[in-house]
Amino acid sequence: MCGMVLSTNPARPFGAVLTAMVTPMTPDGVVDIDAGAKLATWLVDHGNDGIVVNGTTGESPTTHSPEKAALVAAVVQAVGDRAAVVAGAGSNDTAHASRMACQAAEAGADGILTVTPYYSRPSQAGVAQHLQAVAEAGGLPTMVYDVPGRTGVRIAAATYEALAQHPLIVAAKDATGDVATAAGLAQRTGLAWYSGDDGLLLPFLAHGGAGIVSVVTHAVPDAFAQVVKCWDAGDHAGALAAFRTTLPAIAALNGAGMQAVMAKAAAEALGTIPGRTVRGPLVTASDDEAAAVRAGLTAAGVLK
Repeated sequence: MCGMVLSTNPARPFGAVLTAMVTPMTPDGVVDIDAGAKLATWLVDHGNDGIVVNGTTGESPTTHSPEKAALVAAVVQAVGDRAAVVAGAGSNDTAHASRMACQAAEAGADGILTVTPYYSRPSQAGVAQHLQAVAEAGGLPTMVYDVPGRTGVRIAAATYEALAQHPLIVAAKDATGDVATAAGLAQRTGLAWYSGDDGLLLPFLAHGGAGIVSVVTHAVPDAFAQVVKCWDAGDHAGALAAFRTTLPAIAALNGAGMQAVMAKAAAEALGTIPGRTVRGPLVTASDDEAAAVRAGLTAAGVLK
């Protein structure tokens, strides 16, 4: 059997299993800070050694600076030194993203997650300058986030190599789906490479990845932690068996491409947040959609 302690490998600067945490809201759309702290505590109790707040799944485009800072502070206080708290600081405005990084640092975050500027489609020089500026503003270890399906621009290999020279840029969250390229970039740059796709946790580990920033760990955190524990122990069959139990939950939370919406429906079903309200332009999961999520969680063995 694989061991029960997550690796403390220094190649994992933010841990191995991180949830891109939803931002709980009251029925009228007010950010529920207390519920956020409780959710973060539950996630850490169930195998997360890192939490990402104010990322895309946390509805960062529609939450505001005071809300973001308050949530970071509450999560930091709730989890203490049991997990790394990484705060999203993403915008297509470099000055705005830099302010968010500074505020996150002041609120007590352990690290920064910053995404490539979206919609503007800047040059690679612009991408590099933006990400470096945000890292410097936060003054914290920084994970850069490459998700071209949302941003319209992909970080080029030469840009990664330049970013890796910055002392604060220590990791990448890769949601390109291109595992082979990720393996080569991780080797060349020395950055810790995290999967941004739930379904690619095992391929990333097999190619030298550090771990995952996950959505489905709102529902199956223990199983993903078990995958990593088994992998680290050399029990690859055990890792695969643990991963396969999560497949219905992965499909339920990711299949429709509305991760924040479905993750909230899952967390509500499990009782880890009080409701599934989201802010527009997202639309709260319907009763039928919530029922489909519950069916996936039941098939994954986490809901009866």
